[in-house]
Amino acid sequence: MVENSYPECRERDCDGGNLLPLSDFGSQGAPIHYKAWVCSNASCGFNIKIRNGDVYLNEPIASGASHSPRVR
Repeated sequence: MVENSYPECRERDCDGGNLLPLSDFGSQGAPIHYKAWVCSNASCGFNIKIRNGDVYLNEPIASGASHSPRVR
């Protein structure tokens, strides 16, 4: 069985987290793979995101609990 391995988080204060890839969908519904990477260590909070071709580091992370789905 092949096991996925993810890159180790190299943030200075991280204690052994791995970077996990996140995907999303564009405005026209096309999948965008690996749009963001976040550290698996919740206390670390390191993240890297791509938005409109620009790279953003360590943006605030929201829980998403207050998000309401789009009506189609």
